[in-house]
Amino acid sequence: MHIVHGYTDLPDDLPPAPTLALGNFDGVHQGHQAVIAAAREARPDAPLAVATFDPHPRSFFAPDIPPFRLTRLPEKIRKLDALGVETCYVLPFDAALSAMTPEEFVSTVLVRNLGVSAVAVGGDFRFGAKRVGNTETLEELGQRYGFAVTALDSVADEEGALYSSSSARAALRDGNPGEATAILGEPHRIRGIVEQGDQRGRTLSFPTANLALDDILSPKFGVYAVEVEIMDGPHQGRVPGVANIGLRPTFEKTVPILEAHLFDFDGDLYGAEIAVALLSFIRPERRFDGLEALTAQIAADVGTARDLTGSRS
Repeated sequence: MHIVHGYTDLPDDLPPAPTLALGNFDGVHQGHQAVIAAAREARPDAPLAVATFDPHPRSFFAPDIPPFRLTRLPEKIRKLDALGVETCYVLPFDAALSAMTPEEFVSTVLVRNLGVSAVAVGGDFRFGAKRVGNTETLEELGQRYGFAVTALDSVADEEGALYSSSSARAALRDGNPGEATAILGEPHRIRGIVEQGDQRGRTLSFPTANLALDDILSPKFGVYAVEVEIMDGPHQGRVPGVANIGLRPTFEKTVPILEAHLFDFDGDLYGAEIAVALLSFIRPERRFDGLEALTAQIAADVGTARDLTGSRS
């Protein structure tokens, strides 16, 4: 997949006149997937592209709000690539882009630079300065500038619940990874580079791979059965495990972190990129009176996670 940062000075080898799915696509949930499918169906003969915004517009306008994004950009790109997207345009949401009127955005970004042949968006799509543009605005401008527009109604599950990034966030905050999986179409994955921690897990006989959660949504603090994908280095592959997400109150930490213990694994993962898929919630995070009690609980959590992942040794 071509990954293009910006909308000017584009590479010469990009497929021309793409059919474009346009939006934030945080989590690339099943509603987003329907918008991408609609873009493909609008012009089956055209190359399929997605345009997404980075940073998320909400982060641009309110930079001090708590982290809420489901996916960092590399994980979003992985999911788009799996859907057959040929080009991903990462549009920089900055002062210049946020100040464009709807027509300026269409004429400058979509037509002059991206050269779209068709555009698909969700029914709640808003664009242009002060979010004054909506799907009707986009349809009118599409007629004027010569590209087709598909505005897809919200997509719901069999019980009528809408697929949305906000509903996926709520499920994760509630400690319900199964519900998040149903919305996203696959387990929620937290992806990043393994950092060196205080190595306390090794002293407890449960070494962990640690990921920072500083710029993405923190799911409900607690212990999860997980599957870890090691994405680079000599140990590439998928390994079941157990993970703790939270503040580690027994050690009086103040910054949330993900600590994953991989079953039957003895490799060095410092500096490696991994993705931790949340499969099942086991228990909330809590403080223990001492290392002996903590170690006993970790052993019990490992046993529960082994049962949940089918990885009893």
